[in-house]
Amino acid sequence: MADALHAELILTNANLATMSDNGEPYGIVTEASVVIGEGRIQWAGKASDMPEFAASTTIHDCQGQWLLPGFIDCHTHLVFAGNRADEFEQRLQGVSYAEIARAGGGIRRTVTATRAASESELLELTLRRARTLLKQGVTCIEIKSGYGLDTATELKMLRVARQVEQHLPVTVRTTFLGAHALPAEYQDDAGGYIELVCNDMLPKLAEENLADAVDVFCENIGFNRAQTEKVFSKASELGLPVKLHAEQLSNLGGSELAASFKALSVDHIEYLDEEGVKAIATSGTVATLLPGAFYYLKETRKPPVDLLRQYTVPMAIATDFNPGSSPICNLPLMLNMACTLFALTPEEALRGITINAAKALGLQAHIGSLETGKMANILQLDISHPNQLAYEIGIDPVTQIWHQGKMVTP
Repeated sequence: MADALHAELILTNANLATMSDNGEPYGIVTEASVVIGEGRIQWAGKASDMPEFAASTTIHDCQGQWLLPGFIDCHTHLVFAGNRADEFEQRLQGVSYAEIARAGGGIRRTVTATRAASESELLELTLRRARTLLKQGVTCIEIKSGYGLDTATELKMLRVARQVEQHLPVTVRTTFLGAHALPAEYQDDAGGYIELVCNDMLPKLAEENLADAVDVFCENIGFNRAQTEKVFSKASELGLPVKLHAEQLSNLGGSELAASFKALSVDHIEYLDEEGVKAIATSGTVATLLPGAFYYLKETRKPPVDLLRQYTVPMAIATDFNPGSSPICNLPLMLNMACTLFALTPEEALRGITINAAKALGLQAHIGSLETGKMANILQLDISHPNQLAYEIGIDPVTQIWHQGKMVTP
């Protein structure tokens, strides 16, 4: 049996929150073991049911602590240069976002800094942020472009995001967000900019295999539904799945459009209505909630959590780490925020950064739960119960991390 399962490491004396649908809350299995081989989970379950393995297999005693799937941050903007702390201070003093933008601030300021930064400078900044997440137990990160808004810088950002895996033991998925905002040079020509995105940026990034998905900011301060559809159509032509920043500030029907393209996820969605919920439920699209941006922008319109539950739409949770609306590089904090701000249960929140976050990236067959055949991205935590993770803030319970079966030192 040991040879058949390729056992290399056995984690024993543990409790599991598998986050699988085994009929128990959190997918709990007590007095359990996990068998790892070739970077994947070969077996997980009650220790009393574990088959015999070769004596040479390494044994790791978890000392009664809990094992969970590695956390997944499925919506971040980790690659950018500069910061806007002074703008935050200005807003607290009563200066409006519009006034700051007219003075050259806002997203355009980040674009200017990111265009000026070298690839090596951007990589150093990105690795610092990614390492912070890794220390929190995040073993998979989605990283978007969107602060270049020209072909050269968008490709530079995606190359940097791709390089993170070469330096840190994390799984990275890259998302092209060229349709994030209008650059200054296209201020009065949104149609022309969308043509650049579709006819220049997308073909080049596809040729270099730089993106795993394509995203658009579909909003009254972003791009309209018709422009979004053009980008999605080109992405589909190139074989790239889509995601969408949708219904954050208004309802443009972006989620229904995304559903028609079988989008992986729609993100923010504070203004999502029942028709939109029905559409994404039918398409299998994940609803990604971003409580950090909601908190930081002092929003009052909450996402329709009860409707999402009613139509059994999977809910993911992410940091939305970015320099403007959510400069919060802390995924565990999002668990508490999702519960206190959006009234998710601790189990729903934890599913939001494990199995449902994996679904939002199209990776549910590979990560997100402790099940046979999945990557051995595993956390060991000193907690009394998984619900403690949403309850307690600022206490680091992670005692060990494995990424693809290898022990991690962040």
